[in-house]
Amino acid sequence: MELKPGLSALVTGGASGIGRALVLALAQKGIFITVVDFSQENGKQVATQAEKEVSKFHGELEFPPVQFIKCDVAVSSELTAAFKKHVQTYGGLDICINCAGIGNPIPFYKDETDGSKSWRRTVDINFVAVIESTRLAIQAMQEAKKPGVIINVGSASGYTQCMLTLFTLAPKFVQTELASKMDPKFIALMGGFMPMEMVVKGAFELISNESKAGSCLWISNRRGLEYWPTPAEEEKYRVFPKTSRRRSPDVVPVNIQIPQSFEKIVVHTLSHNFRSATSVVRAPLRLPLQPDHVLLKIIYAGVNASDVNFSSGRYFSGARKTLLPSFHLMLVSRSVHKHGLFLQAVGIIAAIGDSVKHLKVGTPAAIMTFGSYAEFTMVRSKHILPVARPDPEVVAMLTSGLTASIALEKAAQMDSEKSVLVTAAAGGTGQFAVQLAKLAGNKVIATCGGKDKAKLLKDLGVDRVIDYKSENIKTVLKAEFPKGVDIVYESVGGEMFDLCLNALATYGRLVVIGMISQYQGEHGWTPRNYTGLCEKILAKSQTVEFFNHVLFCAFCSNGDSKCSGWLFLVQYAHLWQEHLDKLVDLYSSKKLKVALDPKPFLGINSVADAVDYLHSGKSVGKVVVCIDPTFSHHLAKL
Repeated sequence: MELKPGLSALVTGGASGIGRALVLALAQKGIFITVVDFSQENGKQVATQAEKEVSKFHGELEFPPVQFIKCDVAVSSELTAAFKKHVQTYGGLDICINCAGIGNPIPFYKDETDGSKSWRRTVDINFVAVIESTRLAIQAMQEAKKPGVIINVGSASGYTQCMLTLFTLAPKFVQTELASKMDPKFIALMGGFMPMEMVVKGAFELISNESKAGSCLWISNRRGLEYWPTPAEEEKYRVFPKTSRRRSPDVVPVNIQIPQSFEKIVVHTLSHNFRSATSVVRAPLRLPLQPDHVLLKIIYAGVNASDVNFSSGRYFSGARKTLLPSFHLMLVSRSVHKHGLFLQAVGIIAAIGDSVKHLKVGTPAAIMTFGSYAEFTMVRSKHILPVARPDPEVVAMLTSGLTASIALEKAAQMDSEKSVLVTAAAGGTGQFAVQLAKLAGNKVIATCGGKDKAKLLKDLGVDRVIDYKSENIKTVLKAEFPKGVDIVYESVGGEMFDLCLNALATYGRLVVIGMISQYQGEHGWTPRNYTGLCEKILAKSQTVEFFNHVLFCAFCSNGDSKCSGWLFLVQYAHLWQEHLDKLVDLYSSKKLKVALDPKPFLGINSVADAVDYLHSGKSVGKVVVCIDPTFSHHLAKL
């Protein structure tokens, strides 16, 4: 539902705390409001204040734009009369928010009181009245034959109401009169009080997001706004088989011709110049497949800054370098590495092995294994990730999106109300980092080079964009953030790393996910000497995290070069599905944008051009190569 002047809302418990904040926020949207509360003094005061805001949107009215009704919500007749008065005044009901609630400090098994302070009174107001109010709201909306929104505000631990409402808003502790009676040590242990603005933002999110009807929105400083159950929780407590609860990807109705040979990229010499180190060769396509393998026809492949490190042998040492040219680019190493080439792609399953029963030919799928710079690739079926559509946006989410999501949660330990600096923010992973930081309720600062990149970042909601081509980053950070920034998501390296470290606040966390400025050059990647690094960190109790993109074969201890078990972000493999589900959910609900660089790279022969383009600094968004442009034209976009 779009929040616009002329709608009407009824808010129980609207005279104080969260209810009061929501009344005033709705009033600023020009919405007619009925404030329902037991406190006449506070209720009239809030109604008067809200009326001034609502009147700004309307001329003279024959009815009050905001009205207060004194009501004991535990008394059914009084609550019924309040709803009736609202409908008579405003001609219907669009929004109902139930905030009325009380606390009882006496454990219910020790409670021997009666009347206004008994445990029974608490249940009548906090639970029974919520059910009754929900029932009355539904009746009012049905009688008017208009859709509406009902939100029940409870605690972050009170999910009992979820089965009874269209929405449940479950914030953690907000500084209200009720919360002030709780033990401060317990509040601190739970992460402290949340700003009221986050609760208002959550309520407006529920009102506007009709796709989440029936959901509970959990709000916390640590994780921001999060729908419950999360994909991970839903999977953890799933009662029915996965296939019966989640729609399977569509099988694409196309005829995939399997050729006798295919083209792929190989490394023929070690060089930091990707174009010089690689070439396109034709290789035979041998069938039948191994029983547990799948043949994937690749449509889109992602380009990564670290591709040049791989082709130069930077991730290899000693005798391992001599092995490199004999393997094709996607199946190359015999041991565990600290870094690697994180290839990812989406395509269509073209053939399956005899023992593969859970996948079908024609199913759209993604991979996060070596094998993307080729027209076809063979991988074990356990590494196939079925997707709704084989679109390029999925490529961006696989490595760039997962890197940002997992790094911000695990390495940066990001919560809300912080300042977050993202470097190279208009790139593949930067675009996700700025949006996720913003969605978590933080102030986001982003660096980039060029007007097009700056425009993209502003469109993504960045609070302060620093275009280093027109502004001095050091000067801006020193002038506008004199106390420093709390979190830095850094992928440039070199002088930028120095700037970010110097701009880090006391107790700040700097997460290094790359150093693209040092990857390419006449002599390749030259390590820098950061003199005094430890002293700087110790002086302000800061933390510098290096978020390694680790690749290794989890299945072949001998590093068999024919193995396709090379994995991305292996230490966090248990988080892949949870974070990917979160990204897809955010994208589907239009809260997350996926920026793809508009420059087209068509066919496997364009991969070297795409790598050069990425390192030129001109790219805006994720750089993707369309391996088979003819095939992709048959598919509609997401």
